[in-house]
Amino acid sequence: MTDHTHDAKRRSWVVSANGHPDFPVQNLPFGVFALHAERPRGGVAIGDEILDLPAALEAGLLDGAVQDAAEAAARPTLNRFLDLGAGPRAALRERLFEILSDEATAPVRARVPRLLHRAADCTLHLPAAIGDFTDFFASIQHATNSGQLLRPDTPLPPNYKYQPIAYHSRSSSVRPSGTPLQRPNGLRKPAGDSVPGFGPTRALDYEMELGVWIGPGNGLGETIPIAEAHAHIAGFCLVNDWSARDIQAWECQPLGPFLAKNFLTSISPWIVTTEALRPFRVPQAPRPAGDPAPPHHLWCEFDQTHGGLAVELEVLLSTRVMRARGVPAQRLSRASTRHLYWTVAQMVAHHTSGGCNLAPGDLFGSGTVSAPEPEGWGSLLELSRGGRTPVHLASGETRSFLEDGDEVIFRARAARDGFAPIGFGECRGMVVMPH
Repeated sequence: MTDHTHDAKRRSWVVSANGHPDFPVQNLPFGVFALHAERPRGGVAIGDEILDLPAALEAGLLDGAVQDAAEAAARPTLNRFLDLGAGPRAALRERLFEILSDEATAPVRARVPRLLHRAADCTLHLPAAIGDFTDFFASIQHATNSGQLLRPDTPLPPNYKYQPIAYHSRSSSVRPSGTPLQRPNGLRKPAGDSVPGFGPTRALDYEMELGVWIGPGNGLGETIPIAEAHAHIAGFCLVNDWSARDIQAWECQPLGPFLAKNFLTSISPWIVTTEALRPFRVPQAPRPAGDPAPPHHLWCEFDQTHGGLAVELEVLLSTRVMRARGVPAQRLSRASTRHLYWTVAQMVAHHTSGGCNLAPGDLFGSGTVSAPEPEGWGSLLELSRGGRTPVHLASGETRSFLEDGDEVIFRARAARDGFAPIGFGECRGMVVMPH
């Protein structure tokens, strides 16, 4: 499944890429950026710089068999590029590897530096126009932890082990990393109150999730079989599905989240392709003894042996007090996508099993990724046990839920012996009061 573009020995003549925690030459994720006041366009992250794809096209570096894919990837939104599928995407990534790796010819090395921009000088945008955003609930540990707070005797819903659970969220409020989060208003009913009251949430939380970008879609009424689902997955990002837990507790009777989730979803702005993540495919974790086998439309031997991902996600918190004292952000948890109960292919197959049409640029969230141990719980709801056991910070502060001025930072890393580790870039967001 791997090739020369995954070779850990290969280096880039772009010096900052060598040993870069996120963007070595083995990664080459796609995104949309703008330099100063110029219009957004497609680019590729390499170390601390961004390769300008329209400029590379104009310079004649991306012609021939990859030109169509390069032109689609150079646009202000990458939906058309995502729609092309794995073949053109992989061919373009391979050509970019030739240009940016140590195998690049001297004439290429002489031309490309003019096409690179310092990432610090650029603004990153959403990489695609998101038509729909579906949030799953694929971590059984998170489902159990959150369920125990409400239903201690039966924390998991009876359907959990038979199908991937999800709800349709709001795509219009998905924003790139760095967008401030205004504390949302809503109705909440504390335990001691007889009627609900309207106002800012008092239980603001983060959710550490893996994001999935859909590539080629399917027609209305068509299904995507589990054996073909991987071909419809273009890449991945990080997702912070911010949650207002007190608003959620009141409005989810009986329907799913509404105002508790629709105010903002933050994502990391780079699409890490399925091709870059090939070395980090792992077998899906076996189900515990006694658990039902997945239903027929969700079972595929290849998916069970190759459908998992070895990606480690972590969440860090920086408070106003920390920043004033020069204290670095504190890691609150770290967990692996190995712990997900459902594979991404199973999410795609089940989503379309009733005839729902997916489109290029649709976004999935995995749901909060949590590990079995508390150090790997991916939300404050879990870490503080619903607010009853505050988290102690190195600054002397405590947190049951997020306070104004808190900044939440997500990072992720895919690593495996014998391969260069790659990352996703950060997903950040700071809490501010409503206007």
